[in-house]
Amino acid sequence: MLNGTIQYVVKQTIIYSYVLSQPFAVYVDAYPALQDEQLFKAEQLVSGQHGEAVRTMQHKWNHLSYFDEAIDGEYRILTEHALKKFQKDYQITITSKTNLKTLQTIVDKENKRYKEQLKDMSDTIHPEMNHSDVTIVQRALKHLDYYEGEVDGIYGIRTQKALEAAEEKLGMQLVDDNALEKLHEQKQATYSRQVAQKSASEADQEMKKIKVSSTSHSGAVESAYAQIGTPYDWGGESPSGFDCSGFIQYIFQMENIKLPRTVSETWNSTVPVGKPSVGDLVFFETYKPGPSHMGIYVGDEKFIHAGESRGVEISKLEDSYWKQRYLGARSVQ
Repeated sequence: MLNGTIQYVVKQTIIYSYVLSQPFAVYVDAYPALQDEQLFKAEQLVSGQHGEAVRTMQHKWNHLSYFDEAIDGEYRILTEHALKKFQKDYQITITSKTNLKTLQTIVDKENKRYKEQLKDMSDTIHPEMNHSDVTIVQRALKHLDYYEGEVDGIYGIRTQKALEAAEEKLGMQLVDDNALEKLHEQKQATYSRQVAQKSASEADQEMKKIKVSSTSHSGAVESAYAQIGTPYDWGGESPSGFDCSGFIQYIFQMENIKLPRTVSETWNSTVPVGKPSVGDLVFFETYKPGPSHMGIYVGDEKFIHAGESRGVEISKLEDSYWKQRYLGARSVQ
């Protein structure tokens, strides 16, 4: 992990030339490998020293439960006490200063701790989850140099790819493929606070504004409006509860049109159109590449779909969550 260090990490970013001209302290928190580089450059840290190398060492000891004082970059008596306790626990010659063996052991033990966190926490999270457990996993992945995204607690595509890379490299079971397949419909949480929620009466008013021609699957659109408020149920395909593809399949059955049961199969069995018309299907990419969620377009840049958070509802294509994940529209023939 130490080979390649600063050049490897920095070259992975678009700010390579800028990084080289800035104080190291700006990046020591953002790039864990730079922390290790800083420590090994200093090698011998002694009482009375101060700076980023000391701060980094204090931070690592805090993570390993050897140091619970203020992380201030000042090598004082409590920092020295943590050093000696660490050296004693790992059978390193006890001194009042660091050495290469001590630093290597600190790095190794911290890496081990993060790997243990990955192993323990990876089965508690799932795609589209927004939770502190995801934050812990992202931090571990970032420290181990598998994750380059923002540590935001949201399990998205970057987190998924980082887990897959770590799984392959570390030889750990971090991704449950069966669980991911099951969550294909279930975890469609929307994070935009601007999603419009419409009551049944508002939905009726919206329906009156739309002039539906005989070629725009009026039966399916009317059925979609009638199901607003139906709860989400993974695997559901009836008015007692729908998942996303079960909902679309159900409303088109009102027109005696048989559609496939999954989003990807529906995508492949429909005809692409440049701009959606009322009755067309709109598709989105959520936790993995390719179509994984869909709804029926009802005009005015709106669509009806079965979402996990609120069941069958009206959403806007312009809402940030859907706009970023929009794949395109397709027509049911």
